[in-house]
Amino acid sequence: MASKDGKRFHARDSRAVLREVFNQRDSNLEFLSLAELDIVDARSTNFCHKREETLAFNLAGPATVRVEGQAFELEHYDILYISRGAEFVVEAGTEPAHLYLYRALADKVHPVQHMKWKEGREDPARLRLLTRKKVYKMFDVGEKADRFMAGYTFYDDHSRAWPPHNHTDQEECYSFIEGSGAMQVYEDDEKLTFVKDVQVGSHVSIPLLNYHPVFSHEEPLCFIWCIAGERYWVGDKDKSFMDGTSKKVTT
Repeated sequence: MASKDGKRFHARDSRAVLREVFNQRDSNLEFLSLAELDIVDARSTNFCHKREETLAFNLAGPATVRVEGQAFELEHYDILYISRGAEFVVEAGTEPAHLYLYRALADKVHPVQHMKWKEGREDPARLRLLTRKKVYKMFDVGEKADRFMAGYTFYDDHSRAWPPHNHTDQEECYSFIEGSGAMQVYEDDEKLTFVKDVQVGSHVSIPLLNYHPVFSHEEPLCFIWCIAGERYWVGDKDKSFMDGTSKKVTT
């Protein structure tokens, strides 16, 4: 048997880098965690989350995600649902890929589901129009999952969330992927706090019972909203959220 040459490697030269952004230990959330994966011209390690389901968002160049050997080609803004206990690996070519990997504690096993942005943005059933805002429910109640719901919200410039809302049974993360702005996260008016700057790469955890309005300034912005908990969208459950007739909404 012919021998092969050894090779030298250094971590600084890695072409697949996984960063844990937050998990239950440090986010004040019960179910939700988040990691970022940067990968170019490489294949990641094998992932398998025994107790967590995964939502993978692709935010840059094309990536291939192989789940139990089945290949899914993710384009820009595509989403892939991966059940708890399923093994998966991520591959990318010479164009860099950048993925957000949200995880939520789960009890049941569900099929892999590929939500394509090119199709979802053209589907009127997934779109909700608010004043100077568009909400796309990309992973909705019609998709099978234990706790996940997720989508994209696009703000025009000089816009704000109205009315403020909070949840008794959904925790959430807002991940900002276009533009910049600001945000509030607060239990009540007396304890109001202000996130003075949110920009591309900012992630804000939203525990139960916290209001969480977003503000855009001189430019439009877009963020991912990822929910872990009961599966509904606030505007479908409480119609006053859509028409702005209420000062505050609690679901």
